[in-house]
Amino acid sequence: MTVVITGQGAITRRGAMTGAAALAFPTIVPASVFGATAPSNRIAIGAIGVGRISRGHDMKEVLRHDDAHIVAVCDLDTKRLKAGQQFVDAAYDGKQGKPYTGTRGHDDYRDLIADKGIDAVLISTPDHQHARLAVDAVRAGKDVYLQKPASLTIAEGRIMADAVKASGRILQIGSQQRGQEPWPQFHRACELVRNGRIGQLRHVEIGLPGDPSGAAAPPMPIPANLNYDAWLGSTPEAYYTEMRVHPQDSIDARPGWLRCEQFGAGMITGWGAHHIDIAHWGMDTELTGPVEIWGTAEFPKTGLWNVHGPFETHARYANGMTMTISGVFPNGIKFIGDDGWIFVTRSGSVTASDPGAAPAAPLVASDAKILDSVISAGEVHLRKTPEQHRDWLDAIRTRGPVSAPAEIGHRACSTCLLHWTAMKTGRRLRWDPVAERFIGDDAANALLSRPQRKGYAIA
Repeated sequence: MTVVITGQGAITRRGAMTGAAALAFPTIVPASVFGATAPSNRIAIGAIGVGRISRGHDMKEVLRHDDAHIVAVCDLDTKRLKAGQQFVDAAYDGKQGKPYTGTRGHDDYRDLIADKGIDAVLISTPDHQHARLAVDAVRAGKDVYLQKPASLTIAEGRIMADAVKASGRILQIGSQQRGQEPWPQFHRACELVRNGRIGQLRHVEIGLPGDPSGAAAPPMPIPANLNYDAWLGSTPEAYYTEMRVHPQDSIDARPGWLRCEQFGAGMITGWGAHHIDIAHWGMDTELTGPVEIWGTAEFPKTGLWNVHGPFETHARYANGMTMTISGVFPNGIKFIGDDGWIFVTRSGSVTASDPGAAPAAPLVASDAKILDSVISAGEVHLRKTPEQHRDWLDAIRTRGPVSAPAEIGHRACSTCLLHWTAMKTGRRLRWDPVAERFIGDDAANALLSRPQRKGYAIA
């Protein structure tokens, strides 16, 4: 028997039906009746946040598939909202032999998720909005594709994961390194490690860049097209400046909020959510986290941007494995065992403004023979999944598992935030991954959550 380990830790026979496949949707008719791409059978999708990552990745990937239809978009910047509508309209224009101008627009996500005709949503907003929007969406009965990282804080991530479980909805985290497209090398690396091809795994090195500091940015008038109060969301009030938000003259440029701690933690979550997720996959620690974390980092002393720069952090897991994350390593993940090592990295970027991947082969090992190894029928076979959005659409139809469900996404994000907490405190921290609390450190536990502004808190 071939053993297949799914993204949720369940074990099934290859080819067996998983999940409650017979469950039906209000707007989805079985393909056997009308065909998979018949209008009545398409998955109706709303896109929340239609900037750089949505247009360049999330909506772009969904638009490849004729069994899904983006019917509505939402953005707090009406310029981007209009551009998002035009982007989707252009993708569908002429497909049925006539012009298409049917994409609905919303400037409040609550209106979009209240639409009973929408089955699922893409959430491609800044990081600080992820958890709240995901919670509201699943409670409204929507399946969710959620851009990583899962949350701004560990406390928010726990609320999100629990809400998804209670709702019974499907949530896929945008951890696209798990899919066979575009980078099958990550699956291959983890499968080799899990089957002992480098001996007992002892240590993992993760290469992540830091972010540069920036100049001072004086207050500016809030553009009439931007609902800035709602854009700030749960975070504290702060004066508007374009460098804090996103460029007004470009949708594709890298936005400034990525480098402001008010809205995220910097590269430790921005790319760390990807690489730590893969590390956990290879370490077989997807549903837990480290028990000890320590390290140092440099933070800017001037300017608007204040996320971490150069850093080095360390972690120890209950099974004795250790991890080091630093920009001194090549961008990627190196698994080190008693009998050798495997290094894996990307072979391209998601968007043009992403930091470059390591200038190295995407999959290398201490001995080339390791990479030629055949995984036999009786060994661990990690579940192979298609591109992350396709995997999500398939799961919506079958009610089966996704490759990066809410709990796994939360654990990867929370581990990133543990490393960030070590950077901020500068001391060795002990962590209980079951209780999700620091042991004997009230000051560190105070960083598990942040105060949330009235009207924007997770209810």
